[in-house]
Amino acid sequence: MRADGLLFDKDGTLFDFAGTWNVWAHQSILGFAKGDPDLALRIANALEYDLDARSFLPQSFVIAGTNREAAEAVASAIEGADVDAIEEKMMQDAAQAPLVPAVPLAPLLDGFAQSGLRLGVMTNDTEFAARAHLDWAGVVGMFDFIAGFDSGFGAKPDPQPLLAFADQMKLDPARVVMVGDSTHDLIAGRRAGMQTVAVLTGMAGTKELAPHADVVLQDIGHIPAWLAA
Repeated sequence: MRADGLLFDKDGTLFDFAGTWNVWAHQSILGFAKGDPDLALRIANALEYDLDARSFLPQSFVIAGTNREAAEAVASAIEGADVDAIEEKMMQDAAQAPLVPAVPLAPLLDGFAQSGLRLGVMTNDTEFAARAHLDWAGVVGMFDFIAGFDSGFGAKPDPQPLLAFADQMKLDPARVVMVGDSTHDLIAGRRAGMQTVAVLTGMAGTKELAPHADVVLQDIGHIPAWLAA
C-alpha cells in the first residue's frame, strides 16, 4: 500500500458534519440565549450560523475552528459573559452531541488495522470530546493516537499535531495520509509532508478542497480502494 498510517480529522470526516453539528449548534445557541430571540440571533451571527436554515454557513470559522474560538464568539454576543465557563459548557455539551457516523466505522477501521496501518485522530475539537465521541461509536480503542487542539501539540493548520502522530508511531510523514473535510486539515497535511485525502462529508465542496488534496473522495469508505490502487 501507499501508506503506513492514517490520521483522521473527526467532525466532517469520521462523523457527518451537517447531521451532527448543525443540529447540536441550534440547540446550543437556544440554550445560551435562554429564550431571548434577539440574543439567539446575535450568537448565531457570531458563530456564522443560519438559525432559519439550522446550518452553519459554509464560510463559518467554527467548521474547522477550536472549541475556544467558538466559545469566544458566543461570549462576544453575551454581555458580561465568562469565556472560560462558556468553553467548559460547550466542551461538556459537545461530548453529548447527536453523532452521525459518515460510514459504519468499526468494520472500516478494523480493516485498516488488519492491514497493518497505524490509526490516529487529530481534531480541533477538545480531546475530551474526541474520546467521548469515539467511545460512543465503539471505536476509541481502535486508534493508536487521539489528540485535540488542547492536547499540547497545537491546532490545525499547524503541522505539529500531525507530526506528533508520525513521531509517536515512528512513521515517515510521507507514508502517512491526513484525511479531512476542510482546508485546515489538508493544508496541515501538506505542511507536514503527508499525503492528503479530502472527503465530502463536511461543509466544503470539491472545488474548495481539490487544490490541497491528492484525491477527493465521497467519504472515508472509499479509502481502501484508493490505498490499493
